[in-house]
Amino acid sequence: MSRVQDTIVSRRSIYRFEEGPVDIASLETAFEAARHAPCHKQTHPWKFYVLGKEARSSMIPEIERLAREKAAGRGEDEIQEGIQKAISKILSPPVLLVVTSALTPEDDFREMEDYAATACSVQNLALSLWDQGIGSQWSTGGITRSDFVYEALGISPMKEKIVGFVKAGYPAAIPEIEKKSIAEIREYLP
Repeated sequence: MSRVQDTIVSRRSIYRFEEGPVDIASLETAFEAARHAPCHKQTHPWKFYVLGKEARSSMIPEIERLAREKAAGRGEDEIQEGIQKAISKILSPPVLLVVTSALTPEDDFREMEDYAATACSVQNLALSLWDQGIGSQWSTGGITRSDFVYEALGISPMKEKIVGFVKAGYPAAIPEIEKKSIAEIREYLP
């Protein structure tokens, strides 16, 4: 198996990271891979925001609100536990990125193609990180649609759409995953 094939086949979403930092040079290598993703019309619609401590902390009030909303109807202890878990997901990863895709409200098809290109860019980033021994996880959810988050991070919701957060770091554990068989995902047509 080639090294590229091995990297693609072995990559997993990582949910627990070691505490150590990720070298900036490793991130820059991954961003170089990300910027070479295929995209229609060479629009390069993606943007990666690397969130430092201040940027992450600025989102905590919204994270608390969303976690409280998600835990509605549970006891106060469970609610507090959910809030702490949600905050930890933002504060604890060694690297936290926000990924956006350019908006083109006047052209829905272009926007769809740009989203697909952004997803390819995130995959290139994840594969480059994995090749360097760094794991990642692309997550979405209510936080990606929050006006509060756009404002806190200085992202224009008129120009960009937050398509996810990418957490990255050295894996503390690599999950085993079952994939569908090739026969389940491929069909040759006459």
